[in-house]
Amino acid sequence: MMESLQAHRKNEHVSLAEKLYSQSHANHPFDQVRLIHNSLPEMALSQADSSIKLGELNLKAPFYIEAMTGGSKQTAKINARLASLAHQHGLAMATGSLSVALKDPQTQSSFAIVRDKMPTEPVIANLGASADLEQAQKAIDILKADAIEIHLNAAQELVMPEGDREFFWQEHIKELVNQLSIPVIVKEVGFGMDKKTIAKLQELGVKYINVSGRGGTNFAAIENRRNHQFDLSMLNDWGQTTPESLLEARAIKNPDVAIIASGGITSPLDVIKAGALGASAVGVAGHFLHTLLHDGDDALDRELNAWQEAILRLLTLLGCHNFAELKQAEVVLSPELDDYATQRGL
Repeated sequence: MMESLQAHRKNEHVSLAEKLYSQSHANHPFDQVRLIHNSLPEMALSQADSSIKLGELNLKAPFYIEAMTGGSKQTAKINARLASLAHQHGLAMATGSLSVALKDPQTQSSFAIVRDKMPTEPVIANLGASADLEQAQKAIDILKADAIEIHLNAAQELVMPEGDREFFWQEHIKELVNQLSIPVIVKEVGFGMDKKTIAKLQELGVKYINVSGRGGTNFAAIENRRNHQFDLSMLNDWGQTTPESLLEARAIKNPDVAIIASGGITSPLDVIKAGALGASAVGVAGHFLHTLLHDGDDALDRELNAWQEAILRLLTLLGCHNFAELKQAEVVLSPELDDYATQRGL
């Protein structure tokens, strides 16, 4: 049976994300953050604990496999491969947007395979911010999800030829936060957040905010490649980087709100730097997808092992017994990033 236009779009997204991987990651924003070495850590490697508690979610590691795909036969296979590795390593995993599954029930299995492969690890559903309560509950049910991401993607939609043109989201978000029984994570899709947005989300009752900054998969560039009507490549560098967004969050964050970092995370050191800038957890998408598609399952398996071990050693090197203690680690910002913080009053 021929797949839908939505399923074809999902395949296009994966193909273009891989083709544009090097371009998207050309300027690495976490190079603008340096950690200060601690010569007297006063702890043993065996005392380092990389597990975290993100509200109701217990995560074995401070990083998880962030939302990528689903909605077609091709992406079902990718989700199965990623979920199998997540289960093997005890990692949480988010799926791509389930909006296609709500419109076309035949695609639901491309998402449900994640729960099939991950019977015990946290699974995170994903929908756009225009979703109502009924739609969100349906997405949760498809995955038997432990949490749901509500993504903010105005920039992507405006570049997408068939995208939305109206963005009245705040009441939807407030309803979902108040009515759903599982954690609701509000997430950008790679354009970062400013302190005004973060403050507004906190006012709406959001307890989990993923700032998802520029520096990783670039959906403006991806959608522009699909857009044959007119050129919007001027948005390829739109938005705040992940370090900039973390500084914005640090200036305004409520103590009861967990900030999640994603966008341009390509190494265990990036995970640690994000923690030092205030992140409670870190999502990784493009880098893991590139490793899977370019080098294969075994390569990603080895990389996940290496990341888990490296994070323990980096925590020890900084004298931090757990990820939360990284907020006490000292950092130096590049002149460019420091200038950004000064101009923004951060």
